[in-house]
Amino acid sequence: MGSAEDLAYPQIILQYNSGFLVSKVMFTACELGVFDLLLESGEPLSAGAIAARLGTSTTGMERLLDACVGLKLLAVELGQEGALYRNTEISNIYLTKSSPKSQYHIMMYYSNTVYLCWHYLADAVREGRNQYEKAFGISSKDPFGAMYRSEEEMLKFMAGQNSVWSICGRDVLAAFDLSSFTKIYDLGGGGGALAQECVSLYPNSTVTIYDLPKVVQVARERFVPAEERRIAFHAGDFFNDSIPEAELYILSKILHDWDDDKCRQLLAKVYKACKPDGGVLLVESLLNEDKSGPVETQLYSMSMLVQPEGKERTAAEYSQLLEAAGFREIQVRRTGKLYDAVLGRK
Repeated sequence: MGSAEDLAYPQIILQYNSGFLVSKVMFTACELGVFDLLLESGEPLSAGAIAARLGTSTTGMERLLDACVGLKLLAVELGQEGALYRNTEISNIYLTKSSPKSQYHIMMYYSNTVYLCWHYLADAVREGRNQYEKAFGISSKDPFGAMYRSEEEMLKFMAGQNSVWSICGRDVLAAFDLSSFTKIYDLGGGGGALAQECVSLYPNSTVTIYDLPKVVQVARERFVPAEERRIAFHAGDFFNDSIPEAELYILSKILHDWDDDKCRQLLAKVYKACKPDGGVLLVESLLNEDKSGPVETQLYSMSMLVQPEGKERTAAEYSQLLEAAGFREIQVRRTGKLYDAVLGRK
């Protein structure tokens, strides 16, 4: 008779094998508008009614809905007219487009972009480089040129990042008391969700979003309200253009995009521009010091390989990068969520 570990082994493999299927069920239900329809309807609906309103087959929709019930994304009621489906609280909060905490956009980005790169994960491991050329037929030499290869792709990415900060932004900004910093630059600030969280949490601060010209234009036109006077914009490339003086620089999910040499190059520029007694706030998903987890961060590190060729790091590794640039009094705060905070002072 096998040991308990032997008996548990097939179940573990089954769970890992089904992981891709689980995510695709959720992504597909989002893409088709299942959760939005059930929220708008205000009442449970049958598979036939949902299929008719979303333009799908009843057979396919019924299987999709049942799978969502199994995943606790939907609840089902059995009555005289058959099965009626409704959203769970989780779906209403995170999977409907209209929710302030919606994760719809980041899920669509993963489904339609990230997963196509992951298809070539074995090639990425063999070659040690991103897989945009195989996935999309475009040059992989400029990772963000590839990521922003069309306005549609850029919008998907920016909206996706904004959705992440809708649930994680306040935690990383509140990890340290940043109220003494009034002039802040958000390098690579994208769609501005973190900047908006920052001025909400620290109303005496002003935040300038520094990003590529086309990103700044879209952020200004599509994501940041025109009446928000505490947020400004600076168009440029922070590797090749100058970085203006500020009291605090926020680098949220920036360093994980790049290798150590590029990180050192950027942090040296930030240190030079930073006002005396100013600082830099890194927002990243931190690996355990022995790199044994968290598993989400380990998987993000694989995504950095197939996309921009960066990597996730430990707190000690980020601290070493900051120290090499000249920063001191480095502190680390784990938030208990997806992203953590590292603060260095000049």
